[in-house]
Amino acid sequence: MADYDYDIGIIGGGAAGLTVASGAAQLGAKALLVEKEEALGGDCLHYGCVPSKTLIKTAHVYHLMKNGPVFGLPAITPPPVDFREVSARIKKVIGVIQRHDSVERFCRLGVKVEFGSPRFTDEHALTLGGKTISARTWVVATGSSALVPPIPGLDKTPFLTNRDIFYLDTLPSSMIILGAGPIAIEMAQAFGRLGTKVTVVQRSGQILGKEDKDMAAIVQQSLTDEGITFQMNTAVVSTRDLGREREVLLKLASGETLALRAEAILVALGRTPNVAGLDLEEIDIPFDQKGIKVNSYLRTSHNHIYAAGDVIGGYQFTHVAGYEGGVVLSNAIFHLPKKTNYTHVPWCTYSHPELASIGMNEKSAKAAGIEYSVWSEEFKDNDRGLAEGEAAGRIKLLLDRKEKPIGVQILGPHAGDLLSEWVAIMNGGVGLTKIASAIHPYPTLGEINKKVVGSVFSKKIFSDTVRKGLKFFFSFKGRACTCGRDTACEEEKK
Repeated sequence: MADYDYDIGIIGGGAAGLTVASGAAQLGAKALLVEKEEALGGDCLHYGCVPSKTLIKTAHVYHLMKNGPVFGLPAITPPPVDFREVSARIKKVIGVIQRHDSVERFCRLGVKVEFGSPRFTDEHALTLGGKTISARTWVVATGSSALVPPIPGLDKTPFLTNRDIFYLDTLPSSMIILGAGPIAIEMAQAFGRLGTKVTVVQRSGQILGKEDKDMAAIVQQSLTDEGITFQMNTAVVSTRDLGREREVLLKLASGETLALRAEAILVALGRTPNVAGLDLEEIDIPFDQKGIKVNSYLRTSHNHIYAAGDVIGGYQFTHVAGYEGGVVLSNAIFHLPKKTNYTHVPWCTYSHPELASIGMNEKSAKAAGIEYSVWSEEFKDNDRGLAEGEAAGRIKLLLDRKEKPIGVQILGPHAGDLLSEWVAIMNGGVGLTKIASAIHPYPTLGEINKKVVGSVFSKKIFSDTVRKGLKFFFSFKGRACTCGRDTACEEEKK
């Protein structure tokens, strides 16, 4: 057997890479972790999940300060936002989490951490900082970056991406956001709440294109009510720098052109895999604009080289990257064959209201040709939601022909947290009767999960057939009041 420097080498210190590195080292493998940035943690910690959710919370608090009368409180006008303070809070939160992803912690686990830009020289070796390093097994987990399309003039126009948006010195007075996916929608609402005049430009007629149209429409209406402007079915023709402002020239659905001007442009048009500079083509690892090609075991064209996380172009969520890291550990360290299974992947857009999903929605079920039924409940009928001023949104439960859950979408307050019950239900194969009979605390938002399941059984339990059977066996006399049924009964209404 060849003698390699390391049992396993991991390129990329994000969720997938950190999962593999820590797990492999704790299992006794000699592990190397290579990161091109100055610190571990990946895009999620420094430019994605953590800073965005910190910003969203700050914006939400500021929004509440301005809306006291909704809760029976005096109206106040808070002073303008100092974005340097907002950015400082973001950095502070990242700093606390960074301790968990520090070089020192991984060294204590037994992982050797190196920083730099590696390049493969053969199937088992790469160069880093002028030296050659070999490993029996390699894992590519280099993540993704913001996609910057070839829009005429954009290369000469200053613009922002997720790498810049959280670390501005000042709050932009106005912003044009290109795209209407999760990042775009979250940032549109957050900056709008902080005081920026925001316009969202979308090529299609729907925001959050992977979601069901009815759910996305409620999110869009919520943002519209807060002052966000949407330009839908609109193509970007060009951009240009006007000095203190940027201009975006649009082509509308009518064929007319419209020039928008704003202090800042945020490009949020998707992601592109970080494969440049690795010299993957030199070792015959196939990839395209979507990412590195892997099989269901996350192996590339070489059985000893794996890839995981955003770089393979699948579900681009931190929790999925961590899951894929676990799959790699099973295959590369334990040598116990394990395939990926994305049947019950949960995700959430952290707008207000939040939109969380697991499994199939109507759009994907129709595309798959699956026959399904939809059961829904509205948050306006949830007592806790009303008490907290959260009446917008609904839950949608999709059942197959056997009345087995195939998907759940929750649009409402704390939807991501409420979805966790369904993560356990669907992964555990729990029957609907268990949920319907379970006791949920009152008043909570979580009652909506029980209520939507109860509606599935209510139609059967309170049917004419059941009533007739009970009358036959127990001689029940039937309704004591006829109001609202076949008779007007004005006296009874009084």
